[in-house]
Amino acid sequence: MKKFFVTNLFFLLTLNILIKSFWILGIDRGVQNAVSAQDYGVYYALFNFTYLFNILLDFGIVNYNNRTIAQYSNLLKKYFARIVPLKIFLSIIYTLIVIVCGLFLGYDAWQTKMLFWMCLTQVLNSFIAYFRSNITGLMMFKTDSIISVLDRSLLILICSFMLWNPTLRAHFSIEYMVYIQFLTMFITFLVALIVCLRSTGFVKLKVNKAFDFMILRDGLPFAVLGLLMACYNRMDSVMLLSLVDDNGKSSGIYASGFRLVDSANMVSYLFSVILLPLFSKMIKENKSLNGVIGAAFHLLLILTLGFVSVSLLYSEELMMLLYDKHVEESASVYRLLSFCFIPISMTYIFGTLLTANGSLKYLNLVAGLGMLMNIGLNFVLIPLFQQDGAAITSLVVQTLTAILQAWLALKIFGIKFEWNYCLKILFYILVVGILSYTVFAFVNMDWIFKIIITLLLFVLAAFGLKIFSLKEIKSLLG
Repeated sequence: MKKFFVTNLFFLLTLNILIKSFWILGIDRGVQNAVSAQDYGVYYALFNFTYLFNILLDFGIVNYNNRTIAQYSNLLKKYFARIVPLKIFLSIIYTLIVIVCGLFLGYDAWQTKMLFWMCLTQVLNSFIAYFRSNITGLMMFKTDSIISVLDRSLLILICSFMLWNPTLRAHFSIEYMVYIQFLTMFITFLVALIVCLRSTGFVKLKVNKAFDFMILRDGLPFAVLGLLMACYNRMDSVMLLSLVDDNGKSSGIYASGFRLVDSANMVSYLFSVILLPLFSKMIKENKSLNGVIGAAFHLLLILTLGFVSVSLLYSEELMMLLYDKHVEESASVYRLLSFCFIPISMTYIFGTLLTANGSLKYLNLVAGLGMLMNIGLNFVLIPLFQQDGAAITSLVVQTLTAILQAWLALKIFGIKFEWNYCLKILFYILVVGILSYTVFAFVNMDWIFKIIITLLLFVLAAFGLKIFSLKEIKSLLG
Protein backbone atom coordinates (compact mmCIF):
# COMPACT_ATOMS: atom_id res chain seq x y z
CA MET A 1 0.00 0.00 0.00
CA LYS A 2 2.89 2.37 0.71
CA LYS A 3 4.30 1.69 -2.76
CA PHE A 4 0.85 2.14 -4.36
CA PHE A 5 0.37 5.41 -2.48
CA VAL A 6 3.76 6.90 -3.34
CA THR A 7 3.86 5.90 -7.05
CA ASN A 8 0.37 7.29 -7.74
CA LEU A 9 1.07 10.36 -5.63
CA PHE A 10 4.25 11.05 -7.62
CA PHE A 11 2.34 10.96 -10.92
CA LEU A 12 -0.44 13.17 -9.55
CA LEU A 13 2.01 15.66 -8.04
CA THR A 14 4.12 15.87 -11.19
CA LEU A 15 1.16 16.74 -13.40
CA ASN A 16 -0.41 19.18 -10.96
CA ILE A 17 2.83 20.93 -10.01
CA LEU A 18 3.68 21.49 -13.65
CA ILE A 19 0.24 22.64 -14.77
CA LYS A 20 -1.37 24.27 -11.75
CA SER A 21 1.78 25.99 -10.57
CA PHE A 22 2.19 27.53 -14.02
CA TRP A 23 -1.45 28.57 -13.89
CA ILE A 24 -1.30 30.15 -10.42
CA LEU A 25 2.13 31.74 -10.73
CA GLY A 26 2.02 32.59 -14.42
CA ILE A 27 -1.47 33.09 -15.82
CA ASP A 28 -3.56 33.93 -12.74
CA ARG A 29 -0.83 36.31 -11.60
CA GLY A 30 -0.75 37.77 -15.12
CA VAL A 31 -4.49 38.37 -14.96
CA GLN A 32 -4.14 40.22 -11.65
CA ASN A 33 -1.33 42.38 -13.06
CA ALA A 34 -3.38 43.08 -16.20
CA VAL A 35 -6.37 44.44 -14.25
CA SER A 36 -6.63 46.76 -11.26
CA ALA A 37 -6.29 45.52 -7.68
CA GLN A 38 -9.88 46.64 -7.09
CA ASP A 39 -11.31 44.63 -10.00
CA TYR A 40 -9.36 41.52 -9.08
CA GLY A 41 -10.30 41.97 -5.42
CA VAL A 42 -14.01 42.05 -6.30
CA TYR A 43 -13.59 38.97 -8.54
CA TYR A 44 -11.70 37.12 -5.78
CA ALA A 45 -14.32 37.98 -3.16
CA LEU A 46 -17.21 36.95 -5.46
CA PHE A 47 -15.46 33.66 -6.25
CA ASN A 48 -15.07 32.88 -2.56
CA PHE A 49 -18.67 33.93 -1.97
CA THR A 50 -19.90 31.31 -4.46
CA TYR A 51 -17.58 28.80 -2.78
CA LEU A 52 -19.24 29.38 0.61
CA PHE A 53 -22.47 27.84 -0.73
CA ASN A 54 -20.83 24.88 -2.46
CA ILE A 55 -22.21 22.61 0.19
CA LEU A 56 -25.65 23.03 -1.42
CA LEU A 57 -24.18 21.62 -4.65
CA ASP A 58 -22.46 18.68 -3.06
CA PHE A 59 -24.24 18.03 0.24
CA GLY A 60 -21.41 15.68 1.18
CA ILE A 61 -22.07 13.46 -1.85
CA VAL A 62 -18.47 13.48 -3.15
CA ASN A 63 -16.80 12.37 0.09
CA TYR A 64 -19.59 9.90 0.82
CA ASN A 65 -19.48 8.48 -2.71
CA ASN A 66 -15.67 8.30 -2.79
CA ARG A 67 -15.60 6.36 0.45
CA THR A 68 -18.49 4.07 -0.58
CA ILE A 69 -17.25 3.24 -4.11
CA ALA A 70 -13.74 2.54 -2.77
CA GLN A 71 -15.25 -0.08 -0.47
CA TYR A 72 -18.10 -1.37 -2.70
CA SER A 73 -17.26 -0.74 -6.37
CA ASN A 74 -20.26 -2.84 -7.52
CA LEU A 75 -22.58 0.00 -6.44
CA LEU A 76 -21.17 2.46 -9.02
CA LYS A 77 -23.83 2.08 -11.73
CA LYS A 78 -26.75 2.09 -9.30
CA TYR A 79 -25.50 5.18 -7.47
CA PHE A 80 -24.58 7.02 -10.69
CA ALA A 81 -28.09 6.67 -12.13
CA ARG A 82 -29.65 8.15 -9.00
CA ILE A 83 -27.11 10.72 -7.86
CA VAL A 84 -26.91 12.67 -11.15
CA PRO A 85 -30.61 13.74 -11.08
CA LEU A 86 -30.20 14.67 -7.42
CA LYS A 87 -27.21 16.87 -8.23
CA ILE A 88 -29.16 18.61 -11.01
CA PHE A 89 -31.85 19.52 -8.49
CA LEU A 90 -29.26 20.71 -5.97
CA SER A 91 -27.58 22.82 -8.66
CA ILE A 92 -30.78 24.75 -9.34
CA ILE A 93 -31.32 25.38 -5.62
CA TYR A 94 -27.68 26.48 -5.23
CA THR A 95 -27.79 29.00 -8.07
CA LEU A 96 -31.03 30.59 -6.85
CA ILE A 97 -29.79 30.92 -3.25
CA VAL A 98 -26.41 32.43 -4.23
CA ILE A 99 -28.01 35.05 -6.50
CA VAL A 100 -30.63 35.98 -3.89
CA CYS A 101 -28.00 36.28 -1.14
CA GLY A 102 -25.84 38.40 -3.44
CA LEU A 103 -28.72 40.78 -4.08
CA PHE A 104 -29.41 40.88 -0.32
CA LEU A 105 -25.78 41.96 0.28
CA GLY A 106 -26.22 44.79 -2.21
CA TYR A 107 -24.22 43.49 -5.17
CA ASP A 108 -24.80 45.68 -8.24
CA ALA A 109 -25.94 44.49 -11.71
CA TRP A 110 -22.40 43.77 -13.01
CA GLN A 111 -21.43 41.87 -9.85
CA THR A 112 -24.67 39.86 -10.01
CA LYS A 113 -24.00 38.93 -13.66
CA MET A 114 -20.48 37.77 -12.76
CA LEU A 115 -21.94 35.89 -9.80
CA PHE A 116 -24.32 34.02 -12.10
CA TRP A 117 -21.55 32.84 -14.46
CA MET A 118 -19.39 31.87 -11.49
CA CYS A 119 -22.33 29.85 -10.14
CA LEU A 120 -22.56 27.94 -13.43
CA THR A 121 -18.81 27.27 -13.29
CA GLN A 122 -19.15 25.98 -9.73
CA VAL A 123 -22.01 23.72 -10.82
CA LEU A 124 -19.81 22.17 -13.51
CA ASN A 125 -16.94 21.88 -11.04
CA SER A 126 -19.22 20.07 -8.61
CA PHE A 127 -20.22 17.52 -11.26
CA ILE A 128 -16.57 17.03 -12.19
CA ALA A 129 -15.74 16.42 -8.52
CA TYR A 130 -18.51 13.81 -8.36
CA PHE A 131 -17.30 12.10 -11.54
CA ARG A 132 -13.75 12.10 -10.16
CA SER A 133 -14.93 10.57 -6.88
CA ASN A 134 -16.11 7.58 -8.92
CA ILE A 135 -12.82 7.43 -10.80
CA THR A 136 -10.67 7.55 -7.66
CA GLY A 137 -13.06 5.19 -5.88
CA LEU A 138 -12.18 2.67 -8.59
CA MET A 139 -8.48 3.39 -7.87
CA MET A 140 -7.99 4.88 -11.38
CA PHE A 141 -5.64 7.51 -10.01
CA LYS A 142 -3.68 8.19 -13.21
CA THR A 143 -6.88 8.89 -15.18
CA ASP A 144 -8.05 11.15 -12.38
CA SER A 145 -4.70 12.95 -12.41
CA ILE A 146 -5.12 13.86 -16.08
CA ILE A 147 -8.68 15.11 -15.55
CA SER A 148 -7.54 17.11 -12.50
CA VAL A 149 -5.34 19.35 -14.68
CA LEU A 150 -7.43 19.47 -17.86
CA ASP A 151 -9.36 22.68 -17.12
CA ARG A 152 -6.21 24.50 -16.01
CA SER A 153 -4.33 23.32 -19.10
CA LEU A 154 -7.05 24.76 -21.34
CA LEU A 155 -7.10 27.97 -19.29
CA ILE A 156 -3.35 28.32 -19.74
CA LEU A 157 -3.62 27.97 -23.52
CA ILE A 158 -6.44 30.50 -23.92
CA CYS A 159 -5.27 33.06 -21.36
CA SER A 160 -1.65 32.88 -22.54
CA PHE A 161 -2.79 33.83 -26.04
CA MET A 162 -4.77 36.79 -24.69
CA LEU A 163 -2.25 38.04 -22.11
CA TRP A 164 0.88 37.69 -24.22
CA ASN A 165 -0.65 39.43 -27.22
CA PRO A 166 -0.12 43.18 -26.59
CA THR A 167 -3.29 44.19 -28.42
CA LEU A 168 -5.54 41.69 -26.63
CA ARG A 169 -3.90 42.35 -23.24
CA ALA A 170 -4.65 46.06 -23.51
CA HIS A 171 -8.38 45.24 -23.71
CA PHE A 172 -8.35 42.33 -21.25
CA SER A 173 -10.88 42.60 -18.41
CA ILE A 174 -11.73 40.40 -15.45
CA GLU A 175 -15.01 39.61 -17.21
CA TYR A 176 -13.12 37.63 -19.86
CA MET A 177 -11.55 35.54 -17.11
CA VAL A 178 -14.99 34.52 -15.81
CA TYR A 179 -16.22 33.47 -19.27
CA ILE A 180 -13.05 31.52 -20.11
CA GLN A 181 -13.24 29.64 -16.81
CA PHE A 182 -16.78 28.56 -17.63
CA LEU A 183 -15.79 27.35 -21.10
CA THR A 184 -12.81 25.28 -19.94
CA MET A 185 -14.78 23.80 -17.05
CA PHE A 186 -17.53 22.74 -19.48
CA ILE A 187 -15.03 20.90 -21.67
CA THR A 188 -13.55 19.14 -18.62
CA PHE A 189 -17.08 18.22 -17.49
CA LEU A 190 -17.71 16.46 -20.81
CA VAL A 191 -14.43 14.51 -20.64
CA ALA A 192 -15.01 13.38 -17.02
CA LEU A 193 -18.58 12.32 -17.90
CA ILE A 194 -17.35 10.19 -20.81
CA VAL A 195 -14.76 8.46 -18.59
CA CYS A 196 -17.43 7.61 -16.02
CA LEU A 197 -19.84 6.29 -18.66
CA ARG A 198 -17.10 3.99 -19.96
CA SER A 199 -17.02 2.38 -16.50
CA THR A 200 -20.77 2.31 -15.91
CA GLY A 201 -22.00 1.58 -19.44
CA PHE A 202 -25.38 2.92 -20.51
CA VAL A 203 -27.16 4.45 -17.53
CA LYS A 204 -30.82 5.39 -17.37
CA LEU A 205 -31.25 8.22 -14.91
CA LYS A 206 -33.82 7.60 -12.21
CA VAL A 207 -35.41 9.83 -9.62
CA ASN A 208 -35.86 7.80 -6.47
CA LYS A 209 -37.12 9.78 -3.49
CA ALA A 210 -36.22 7.07 -0.97
CA PHE A 211 -32.68 6.83 -2.35
CA ASP A 212 -32.32 10.63 -2.48
CA PHE A 213 -33.42 10.86 1.13
CA MET A 214 -30.90 8.18 2.10
CA ILE A 215 -28.06 9.94 0.26
CA LEU A 216 -28.93 13.32 1.75
CA ARG A 217 -29.29 11.79 5.21
CA ASP A 218 -25.99 9.91 5.00
CA GLY A 219 -24.29 12.86 3.32
CA LEU A 220 -25.57 15.41 5.87
CA PRO A 221 -22.54 15.10 8.21
CA PHE A 222 -20.24 15.57 5.20
CA ALA A 223 -22.38 18.51 4.09
CA VAL A 224 -22.22 20.24 7.46
CA LEU A 225 -18.46 19.66 7.55
CA GLY A 226 -18.05 21.17 4.07
CA LEU A 227 -20.11 24.23 5.00
CA LEU A 228 -18.23 24.87 8.24
CA MET A 229 -14.81 24.40 6.63
CA ALA A 230 -15.76 26.64 3.70
CA CYS A 231 -16.73 29.35 6.17
CA TYR A 232 -13.41 29.42 7.99
CA ASN A 233 -11.32 28.80 4.86
CA ARG A 234 -13.03 31.23 2.46
CA MET A 235 -14.65 33.86 4.65
CA ASP A 236 -11.63 36.17 4.91
CA SER A 237 -11.82 37.83 1.47
CA VAL A 238 -15.62 38.08 1.64
CA MET A 239 -15.43 39.85 5.01
CA LEU A 240 -12.65 42.12 3.74
CA LEU A 241 -14.90 43.28 0.90
CA SER A 242 -17.73 43.93 3.37
CA LEU A 243 -15.81 45.47 6.29
CA VAL A 244 -13.19 47.58 4.48
CA ASP A 245 -14.49 50.43 2.32
CA ASP A 246 -11.81 50.47 -0.38
CA ASN A 247 -13.66 48.98 -3.40
CA GLY A 248 -11.98 45.59 -3.03
CA LYS A 249 -8.35 46.76 -2.77
CA SER A 250 -7.67 44.94 0.53
CA SER A 251 -9.22 41.78 -0.87
CA GLY A 252 -6.97 42.06 -3.94
CA ILE A 253 -3.84 42.48 -1.79
CA TYR A 254 -4.91 39.50 0.34
CA ALA A 255 -5.31 37.46 -2.86
CA SER A 256 -1.76 38.48 -3.89
CA GLY A 257 -0.32 37.31 -0.60
CA PHE A 258 -2.35 34.10 -0.67
CA ARG A 259 -1.41 33.06 -4.22
CA LEU A 260 1.85 31.25 -3.40
CA VAL A 261 0.26 29.67 -0.32
CA ASP A 262 -2.62 28.49 -2.49
CA SER A 263 -0.13 27.00 -4.91
CA ALA A 264 1.58 25.13 -2.08
CA ASN A 265 -1.75 24.02 -0.61
CA MET A 266 -2.52 22.40 -3.94
CA VAL A 267 0.31 19.94 -3.28
CA SER A 268 -1.02 19.04 0.17
CA TYR A 269 -4.55 18.68 -1.18
CA LEU A 270 -3.36 16.11 -3.71
CA PHE A 271 -2.23 13.92 -0.81
CA SER A 272 -5.84 13.79 0.42
CA VAL A 273 -7.14 12.89 -3.06
CA ILE A 274 -5.25 9.60 -2.85
CA LEU A 275 -5.36 9.17 0.93
CA LEU A 276 -9.18 9.26 1.29
CA PRO A 277 -10.03 6.18 -0.81
CA LEU A 278 -6.81 4.49 0.31
CA PHE A 279 -7.55 5.02 4.02
CA SER A 280 -11.17 3.93 3.46
CA LYS A 281 -10.09 0.67 1.84
CA MET A 282 -7.41 -0.05 4.45
CA ILE A 283 -9.80 0.64 7.35
CA LYS A 284 -12.39 -1.71 5.83
CA GLU A 285 -9.74 -4.43 5.41
CA ASN A 286 -8.37 -3.74 8.91
CA LYS A 287 -4.85 -3.05 7.64
CA SER A 288 -2.21 -1.09 9.53
CA LEU A 289 -2.20 2.61 8.64
CA ASN A 290 1.13 3.50 10.23
CA GLY A 291 3.25 3.06 7.08
CA VAL A 292 1.08 5.26 4.86
CA ILE A 293 0.60 7.91 7.56
CA GLY A 294 4.35 8.00 8.24
CA ALA A 295 5.23 8.33 4.55
CA ALA A 296 2.71 11.14 4.03
CA PHE A 297 3.78 12.95 7.23
CA HIS A 298 7.49 12.85 6.38
CA LEU A 299 6.96 14.08 2.83
CA LEU A 300 4.74 16.95 3.98
CA LEU A 301 7.10 17.83 6.83
CA ILE A 302 9.94 18.51 4.40
CA LEU A 303 7.65 20.41 2.00
CA THR A 304 6.07 22.61 4.69
CA LEU A 305 9.31 23.53 6.46
CA GLY A 306 10.98 24.34 3.15
CA PHE A 307 8.09 26.52 2.03
CA VAL A 308 7.75 28.44 5.31
CA SER A 309 11.49 29.09 5.65
CA VAL A 310 11.78 30.42 2.10
CA SER A 311 8.60 32.48 2.50
CA LEU A 312 9.78 34.22 5.66
CA LEU A 313 13.25 35.11 4.40
CA TYR A 314 12.52 35.97 0.77
CA SER A 315 8.94 37.29 0.89
CA GLU A 316 9.66 40.69 -0.64
CA GLU A 317 11.82 39.25 -3.42
CA LEU A 318 9.09 36.76 -4.31
CA MET A 319 6.37 39.40 -4.32
CA MET A 320 8.52 41.73 -6.47
CA LEU A 321 9.02 38.85 -8.89
CA LEU A 322 5.29 38.22 -9.14
CA TYR A 323 3.66 41.65 -8.98
CA ASP A 324 4.16 45.21 -10.11
CA LYS A 325 1.94 46.91 -7.51
CA HIS A 326 1.26 46.73 -3.72
CA VAL A 327 4.41 44.63 -3.25
CA GLU A 328 5.18 45.58 0.36
CA GLU A 329 1.60 45.03 1.54
CA SER A 330 1.41 41.69 -0.29
CA ALA A 331 4.70 40.55 1.29
CA SER A 332 3.38 41.32 4.77
CA VAL A 333 0.25 39.22 4.17
CA TYR A 334 2.29 36.46 2.54
CA ARG A 335 4.63 36.07 5.53
CA LEU A 336 1.67 35.55 7.84
CA LEU A 337 -0.24 33.24 5.52
CA SER A 338 2.83 31.08 4.77
CA PHE A 339 2.64 29.66 8.30
CA CYS A 340 -0.88 28.41 7.46
CA PHE A 341 0.68 25.86 5.10
CA ILE A 342 1.83 23.78 8.08
CA PRO A 343 -1.58 23.24 9.79
CA ILE A 344 -3.40 22.95 6.44
CA SER A 345 -1.02 20.16 5.38
CA MET A 346 -1.53 18.30 8.65
CA THR A 347 -5.30 18.62 8.17
CA TYR A 348 -5.01 16.90 4.79
CA ILE A 349 -3.55 13.87 6.57
CA PHE A 350 -5.40 13.61 9.87
CA GLY A 351 -8.66 15.22 8.75
CA THR A 352 -8.73 12.86 5.77
CA LEU A 353 -8.11 9.91 8.10
CA LEU A 354 -11.06 10.93 10.29
CA THR A 355 -13.23 11.39 7.19
CA ALA A 356 -12.34 7.92 5.90
CA ASN A 357 -13.22 6.49 9.30
CA GLY A 358 -16.60 8.22 9.29
CA SER A 359 -15.75 10.28 12.39
CA LEU A 360 -17.81 13.19 11.11
CA LYS A 361 -19.21 14.15 14.51
CA TYR A 362 -15.76 15.11 15.80
CA LEU A 363 -14.77 16.82 12.57
CA ASN A 364 -17.94 18.91 12.60
CA LEU A 365 -17.36 19.99 16.18
CA VAL A 366 -13.83 21.12 15.31
CA ALA A 367 -14.99 22.85 12.11
CA GLY A 368 -17.85 24.57 13.95
CA LEU A 369 -15.39 25.94 16.48
CA GLY A 370 -13.16 27.08 13.61
CA MET A 371 -16.02 28.91 11.88
CA LEU A 372 -17.04 30.78 15.04
CA MET A 373 -13.45 31.76 15.76
CA ASN A 374 -12.92 32.92 12.18
CA ILE A 375 -15.98 35.16 12.09
CA GLY A 376 -15.34 36.56 15.58
CA LEU A 377 -11.66 37.31 15.05
CA ASN A 378 -12.24 38.81 11.60
CA PHE A 379 -14.84 41.23 12.97
CA VAL A 380 -12.22 42.44 15.46
CA LEU A 381 -8.99 42.29 13.44
CA ILE A 382 -10.05 43.32 9.92
CA PRO A 383 -11.19 46.86 10.92
CA LEU A 384 -7.89 47.27 12.81
CA PHE A 385 -5.37 45.73 10.40
CA GLN A 386 -7.28 45.17 7.11
CA GLN A 387 -5.72 42.32 5.08
CA ASP A 388 -3.10 41.59 7.78
CA GLY A 389 -5.93 41.11 10.28
CA ALA A 390 -7.57 38.53 8.01
CA ALA A 391 -4.22 36.72 7.66
CA ILE A 392 -3.71 36.61 11.44
CA THR A 393 -7.22 35.20 11.85
CA SER A 394 -6.56 32.51 9.27
CA LEU A 395 -3.31 31.45 10.96
CA VAL A 396 -4.87 31.20 14.43
CA VAL A 397 -7.91 29.25 13.25
CA GLN A 398 -6.02 26.86 10.95
CA THR A 399 -3.48 26.06 13.67
CA LEU A 400 -6.01 25.29 16.39
CA THR A 401 -8.27 23.18 14.17
CA ALA A 402 -5.30 21.18 12.83
CA ILE A 403 -4.06 20.42 16.35
CA LEU A 404 -7.51 19.22 17.41
CA GLN A 405 -7.91 17.01 14.32
CA ALA A 406 -4.47 15.44 14.76
CA TRP A 407 -5.14 14.76 18.45
CA LEU A 408 -8.50 13.13 17.67
CA ALA A 409 -7.07 10.96 14.87
CA LEU A 410 -4.17 9.74 16.98
CA LYS A 411 -6.49 8.98 19.90
CA ILE A 412 -9.16 7.15 17.86
CA PHE A 413 -6.65 4.95 16.03
CA GLY A 414 -4.37 4.47 19.03
CA ILE A 415 -1.34 5.81 17.16
CA LYS A 416 1.51 6.79 19.45
CA PHE A 417 4.76 8.54 18.70
CA GLU A 418 7.79 7.59 20.78
CA TRP A 419 9.62 10.40 22.56
CA ASN A 420 12.79 9.65 20.61
CA TYR A 421 10.88 10.12 17.35
CA CYS A 422 9.32 13.40 18.55
CA LEU A 423 12.71 14.74 19.64
CA LYS A 424 14.17 13.81 16.25
CA ILE A 425 11.42 15.77 14.47
CA LEU A 426 11.97 18.79 16.74
CA PHE A 427 15.71 18.60 16.17
CA TYR A 428 15.14 18.48 12.41
CA ILE A 429 12.99 21.62 12.62
CA LEU A 430 15.78 23.37 14.57
CA VAL A 431 18.41 22.26 12.05
CA VAL A 432 16.48 23.50 9.00
CA GLY A 433 15.87 26.80 10.75
CA ILE A 434 19.58 27.28 11.35
CA LEU A 435 20.46 26.17 7.81
CA SER A 436 17.97 28.51 6.15
CA TYR A 437 19.10 31.55 8.16
CA THR A 438 22.79 30.73 7.63
CA VAL A 439 22.35 30.61 3.86
CA PHE A 440 20.24 33.78 3.92
CA ALA A 441 22.69 35.80 6.05
CA PHE A 442 26.14 34.54 5.06
CA VAL A 443 26.00 33.17 1.50
CA ASN A 444 26.79 35.92 -1.01
CA MET A 445 24.90 35.11 -4.21
CA ASP A 446 21.57 35.76 -5.96
CA TRP A 447 18.53 35.05 -3.78
CA ILE A 448 17.12 32.45 -6.19
CA PHE A 449 20.31 30.36 -5.85
CA LYS A 450 20.09 30.79 -2.08
CA ILE A 451 16.61 29.26 -2.13
CA ILE A 452 17.80 26.30 -4.22
CA ILE A 453 20.75 25.67 -1.86
CA THR A 454 18.45 25.94 1.18
CA LEU A 455 15.97 23.39 -0.17
CA LEU A 456 18.75 20.96 -1.12
CA LEU A 457 20.16 21.23 2.41
CA PHE A 458 16.70 20.50 3.84
CA VAL A 459 16.53 17.25 1.87
CA LEU A 460 20.08 16.26 2.84
CA ALA A 461 19.29 16.99 6.49
CA ALA A 462 16.21 14.77 6.27
CA PHE A 463 18.37 11.87 5.09
CA GLY A 464 21.15 12.72 7.55
CA LEU A 465 18.76 12.64 10.51
CA LYS A 466 17.00 9.58 9.06
CA ILE A 467 13.66 11.32 8.61
CA PHE A 468 13.97 9.51 5.29
CA SER A 469 16.44 6.80 4.32
CA LEU A 470 17.54 5.37 0.99
CA LYS A 471 16.26 1.98 2.17
CA GLU A 472 12.80 3.43 2.81
CA ILE A 473 12.73 5.13 -0.59
CA LYS A 474 13.64 1.84 -2.28
CA SER A 475 10.94 -0.01 -0.33
CA LEU A 476 8.36 2.56 -1.40
CA LEU A 477 9.27 2.58 -5.09
CA GLY A 478 10.78 -0.84 -5.69
